[in-house]
Amino acid sequence: MTKNPVDSVLRGWLKTGGVIAYPTESCYGLGCDPMNPHAVRRILQLKGRPKSKGLILIAARVEQLKRYVDAEALQAARHSGYWPGPVTLLLPATGHCPPWLTGRHTKLAVRVTAHPLAASLCERFGMALVSTSANRAGGRPLKNARDCHRMFGNQIRVIPGKIGIARRPSTIIDFASGDILRS
Repeated sequence: MTKNPVDSVLRGWLKTGGVIAYPTESCYGLGCDPMNPHAVRRILQLKGRPKSKGLILIAARVEQLKRYVDAEALQAARHSGYWPGPVTLLLPATGHCPPWLTGRHTKLAVRVTAHPLAASLCERFGMALVSTSANRAGGRPLKNARDCHRMFGNQIRVIPGKIGIARRPSTIIDFASGDILRS
């Protein structure tokens, strides 16, 4: 099996702190390597988002989230019926989860995505990705690659593709309490 040169370029971009825009279930998302604090700062700056709010991670498989959230809670979430799909769960963060992901919180927002391209990116790069809507804070989430190029220019790499059929960003549920924080 030959390596895709595009994958190598994007992997290098991500590993050196680059930000990508990619289609998700409802809109384009901005993503990066969650273990790279420089990359996370770039996303927060691009969006004008405060670091105290925390971020969402998406994954292709539950295993890609193990380093970030409590194993027991993750196992329960795996069997909850929410994943894969457009439901983000707040789970207790591990001691290995960087504070630039959780913000002021003790929990981390995570999702196993059902979007084929977003899941493929996580698989191809072998990691969960930061996933926050591609827009400026308070603005409408962008729905296509062209608008991502217009808003962010060459500050990001845009992965073209179609968004899913969800009309709204993912539902966010505190898994322990069952409270719906965003629907």
